[in-house]
Amino acid sequence: MEVILNSDVKGLGYKYDIVTVKPGYGRNFLIPRKIAVLATESNKKVQAETLKQRAFKEEKIRTEATGNVAKIEALSLKVGAKAGESGKIFGSVTSIQVADALKKAGFDIERKNIEMAAEGIKNLGNYSAKVRLFKEIVATVNFEVVAE
Repeated sequence: MEVILNSDVKGLGYKYDIVTVKPGYGRNFLIPRKIAVLATESNKKVQAETLKQRAFKEEKIRTEATGNVAKIEALSLKVGAKAGESGKIFGSVTSIQVADALKKAGFDIERKNIEMAAEGIKNLGNYSAKVRLFKEIVATVNFEVVAE
């Protein structure tokens, strides 16, 4: 079954992509939740027209993202967290705190686009995370978790 995605789906595709999925997944999950629409001939024509109009906007976003890769990789962020004497953090540092630190540095990036190696960082130290700026454009940001 072919469907046209209405939003990005991790592991499946990006918005406006035509993908092939199993019929049950398409009928019971994607289409009822408005994540995708059935790829009929008329929907394909509408999607093609939409892609033509978005091509210029996407090129602008792509060049901006490419320029920001070097700036983000040059950053050295500090993420503050309450910690004990041994360097163990009360709670954990997640992508939310990294997104806030990036926002303070001037980059407005959603937390869902930040992928950390560890699910939650529980110790002080230096870490890195991958930031997806645009579809396949990924930057690595280094940050240090310090005690507040």
